Amino acid sequence: MRALLQRVSEATVQVEGSKIGKTGPGLLVLICAMQGDTETQADQLAAKVAKLRIFKDEAGKMNRSVLDVGGGALIISQFTLAADTSRGNRPGFSAAAPPDEGERLYLHFAQALERKGISVAMGQFGADMQVSLVNDGPVTIWVET
Repeated sequence: MRALLQRVSEATVQVEGSKIGKTGPGLLVLICAMQGDTETQADQLAAKVAKLRIFKDEAGKMNRSVLDVGGGALIISQFTLAADTSRGNRPGFSAAAPPDEGERLYLHFAQALERKGISVAMGQFGADMQVSLVNDGPVTIWVET
């Protein structure tokens, strides 16, 4: 699985003009299940995201996790993280898991993160979403299982 994490002050997601998810301080997690991924990769990714020390401590160093700071997470499915841009000018997405599998693993990841004690909000799988965020730092981290 692939994820792009952004440390945020706040983030929201809308579908058809209606706000369906939001988080305050914490993480915006853009996530993509890849061909061959299983629940094991989703669980590993959730554990990594929960423990990744990208929040400032009292000394201003990135030394605290989203769990440590009591932050939340807005999780957005984004199959375009599987883009292959090695040939031509049109990305290919064949490395992404099929939609049914992708949705199942997206939901599994969200539940695994929630079981770690993180407040989770979600986008809508497969929908045309508008995501707004205030990137804190900015801090953006690529994570892959």
